[in-house]
Amino acid sequence: MTRSAILAALALSTALAGCNLAPKYERPTGAVPAAFPQGGVYPRAATDAVDVSAIGWRDFFLDPRLRQVIETGLANNRDLRIAAGNVLQARAQYRIQRSDLVPTTALSGSATYTNNIFGATGANAGAGTGAGGTAGGGTGTGGGTGTGGGAGVGGAGVGSSSSNVEFYSVNAGFSAFELDLFGRVRNLSRAALEQYFATEEAQRSTRISLIAEIATAWLTLASDQEQLQLSRRTLQTFGETLRLTQAQFRIGVASELEARQAETNYQSARNDIATLTTRVTQDQNALNLLVGTTVPSKQLPAGLGKTAYTRDALPGDVSSEVLLRRPDVLQAEHQLIAQNANIGAARAAFFPRISLTATIGTISTALSGLFGGGSFTYTGTPSVGLPLFDGGARKGNLDYARASQQVAVSTYERAIQTAFREVADALAQRGTIGEQVSAQSARANAAQVAARLSEARYRAGVDSFLVSLDAQRVSYAAQQQLVSTRLTGASNLVELYRSLGGGIN
Repeated sequence: MTRSAILAALALSTALAGCNLAPKYERPTGAVPAAFPQGGVYPRAATDAVDVSAIGWRDFFLDPRLRQVIETGLANNRDLRIAAGNVLQARAQYRIQRSDLVPTTALSGSATYTNNIFGATGANAGAGTGAGGTAGGGTGTGGGTGTGGGAGVGGAGVGSSSSNVEFYSVNAGFSAFELDLFGRVRNLSRAALEQYFATEEAQRSTRISLIAEIATAWLTLASDQEQLQLSRRTLQTFGETLRLTQAQFRIGVASELEARQAETNYQSARNDIATLTTRVTQDQNALNLLVGTTVPSKQLPAGLGKTAYTRDALPGDVSSEVLLRRPDVLQAEHQLIAQNANIGAARAAFFPRISLTATIGTISTALSGLFGGGSFTYTGTPSVGLPLFDGGARKGNLDYARASQQVAVSTYERAIQTAFREVADALAQRGTIGEQVSAQSARANAAQVAARLSEARYRAGVDSFLVSLDAQRVSYAAQQQLVSTRLTGASNLVELYRSLGGGIN
């Protein structure tokens, strides 16, 4: 193969580089409505709404202790480290696949020492091609035209009288480089690139989910701490009531029923304290697991209270297009694009696969003449391969790629629909959580006043002691429910932040 032929093949490969058999990618649409639900339980748009996609978690979470815990978790959580390792693996796989787009060039050198020029690499080129050349080489004395075969490297015949021959060579070139005329290699490289992008988005999704999980776990611990404090205060109140009732029962002022009812309230509070003590410890263990290390006590909450732990001016009416920026949705889209590229690679397998092996170098019988004039050598070996019968393997690969692409489309649409449902649910709860907290606060206040009035009426002899005990129990339950409702409100804002994509991280 001449140098001009090699250059022509490379030029043809370049000219056809735009040939791509992959289907044109079009983002699926119509899986969800263009806007989130409005009206009814859904909140109205806030005039001072914050663009959730433009703020990071450090601006969203207001409590400095919570921010420190999240910072520690991002540095130590093992799931996040696994996700980062997956990104590195995918990037390495992409680099491996991308390397097929360029020839793998190697430089080699060799030295050959032999007493048989026909056993030396390239020696046949030196053996004569004229008539009688081979015969002359056979006896070493071939007559007439036999000596003409000695042109080149070895004129001596092969036999016991042949002398030692030396060959030195240096070559640079590539082997079996595929001329990607139909885009097979480029589509495989594109698929690997999109898988790399997908793992990056998976890492972002893991990061955002981790932030939300840490915040929720921290708020849950705060709620259980406050519930525990409430139970301890209530136990003291119920204990005083129990001691008074038992004393009255002993002197015959109160009935045994009243004493047993008072004991029921007291033991219930005792049980709540034991349960909440266990739950608080479990909350700390769960938080430590998420953070990846033991959280210092100074960073733990003492109670939930009425403090605002997050921003609450998130928009109430946002376009569903914001979901397209969610990491899990982007991950599904990159996987879909990768499957599109795999179809292109499977289609290209039906066309001839052309590869080229080429080297340039120098060869000489003396080391000192290795880079001298006339020592230049080159080789070019093109090859074409096309299976005539493969038992339907290529057709099966193409069908598999098409089916995988359809699965990827459905996976992408399901990711969009899941994201839409999560945001819609969070918005629905956000639209009523304020009313729930307000109503529960009023109920708890009313129950506390009712408990005090009932006790005063009992002491005045107006109501029975059972009425007072029931009022205390209702007040305790109302305060417990208030703490739970406040936790729901705080957690709802965290969930809304996560479901909208988590902003800049």
